[in-house]
Amino acid sequence: MKFVRRFFVPLRHGCLMGLAAGSFLLGGPAASAQPLRADTTARQAAAPTDSLAQRRRRLRLVVGGSALSYGVLYTGLTTSWYTGERVPLHWFNDLPEWQQLDKCGHFWGAFQESRGAVDMLRWAGLSEKKAIWYGSFVGFVVQSPIELLDGRDPAYGASATDLAANFLGSAGLLAQQLAWHDVRIMPKWSFHLTSYAKQRPNVLGKTVAERLLKDYNGQTYWLCTDVGAFLRPGNRWPRWLQPALGYGGQDMVYNDDGTNAAAGLRPYRQFYLSVDVDLRRIPTRSPLLKKVFYALSIFHLPAPALEYNPRNGFGFHGLYM
Repeated sequence: MKFVRRFFVPLRHGCLMGLAAGSFLLGGPAASAQPLRADTTARQAAAPTDSLAQRRRRLRLVVGGSALSYGVLYTGLTTSWYTGERVPLHWFNDLPEWQQLDKCGHFWGAFQESRGAVDMLRWAGLSEKKAIWYGSFVGFVVQSPIELLDGRDPAYGASATDLAANFLGSAGLLAQQLAWHDVRIMPKWSFHLTSYAKQRPNVLGKTVAERLLKDYNGQTYWLCTDVGAFLRPGNRWPRWLQPALGYGGQDMVYNDDGTNAAAGLRPYRQFYLSVDVDLRRIPTRSPLLKKVFYALSIFHLPAPALEYNPRNGFGFHGLYM
């Protein structure tokens, strides 16, 4: 599966972290703990007006930095990884693999990359409409060319379902921005170490850093909902407290169920009900903390969780990572 190749996986996650860090450093509008409003004029009036020259400098910084990063990313891939035989573009159906957790990763990555892009374009001074439409599909644009590279590699193949997951991630961000000019349902990610990596370290990772990126048994993907944003103004629901639905899997040493079964493994899905702390909603006057909280909001924090899986039924975790 392309998503866990020895080079692309750390690079793709690094790209995501870079976009989050870019929003952290630039301090765009979404770095604030307050939600964005639909009325752009009112939003701008509430903050100091940036000069036209300053907005142009910011826009050049965002566009130039993104183009440079994009070029370095794919130049590195083509010169360091995709250096072997090239064949005509062909497709490969990897949907049945890894209990579809890799698709969750594509969705999460495209969503968060697009979220960072929208907020950086807002910071650069683009109109609300342009920032939303241009930024929302950055995640899709960043991740999808990998399919062209994989599609010409005889060992892999382009994946239509990877493309679909990339698109859905960007579209999910776009839909929320158009509806609310904010993110009310946030996909997040968490990880814990498992014993499966020792059975196949060349694929699931040898070091902690590699296992964090490659071992799907330890990855959980979440959808966290800002309940307070859907309630009437003046409600007492703490905006920082959010219910969270999680999805994971176990017994996955090989990518397909048949090979796992031959090794005595029976992969199964896991479903979680938990809570999460939305760090963006933590009240603080510190601009630095607001930026840190924004960058860290892509992760689900450890919390109690109720689990259900078809093998063991219900179970409770006092503190699930």
